[in-house]
Amino acid sequence: MKRWGAMSRIFPKLAKAIEMAARAGVPDPEMNSALRTAILNAKAENMPKTNIDAAIKRASGKDATNFSEVNFEGKGPHGILIFVETATDNNTRTVANVKMYFNKNGGQVVPTGSLEFFFDRKAIFEFNKTADMDIEELELELIDAGLEEIEEEDGVVLAYANYTDFGNMNQKFEELGIELTKAELKRIPNNPQEFTEAQQEEIGKLIEKLEDDEDVQAVYTNIA
Repeated sequence: MKRWGAMSRIFPKLAKAIEMAARAGVPDPEMNSALRTAILNAKAENMPKTNIDAAIKRASGKDATNFSEVNFEGKGPHGILIFVETATDNNTRTVANVKMYFNKNGGQVVPTGSLEFFFDRKAIFEFNKTADMDIEELELELIDAGLEEIEEEDGVVLAYANYTDFGNMNQKFEELGIELTKAELKRIPNNPQEFTEAQQEEIGKLIEKLEDDEDVQAVYTNIA
């Protein structure tokens, strides 16, 4: 039941990302790198092909929904910092809902830009290490594309770059013939904080409310 609950929450968000990518370019992943990435991430979460195809079809239909990306910044219980990314077709609804979640769970929305310097926005790429892959050589290949850090554990490789180099890195991986398992933009706290188990339980109530909202695409915090 927990797995099905997670799927019912994640799949609509992934579908929305696919629709937005398809509408921003062309509805053909071969000609639209953003759409290829959205599909890649959907597959990483085991989203069925029928759902993916349906999202692309909706984006190219005459009644396709126009989504706007809107970010919110806030403080929650015990001073936790929270950055919320949304994609919405009704900004009034989204603003009201996000503010309500914060206000009812011991937090408040703060002016846009207040938390920008507390998070680093990174492009993160995940792929599997093959038998003939030399990580040190690969690192040298990727530096010119914007690579900042690369790490490998149990055969899984993570490559980090600034978010502005997302396209360059994606293109370089394609040139090298490396098949990614996931590629995404994330906000990473530059000064993560420790919270007690009891504090995290209280904080978790706010985060859960935010993540359950259909307009919320991602929630980032400064929890260590």
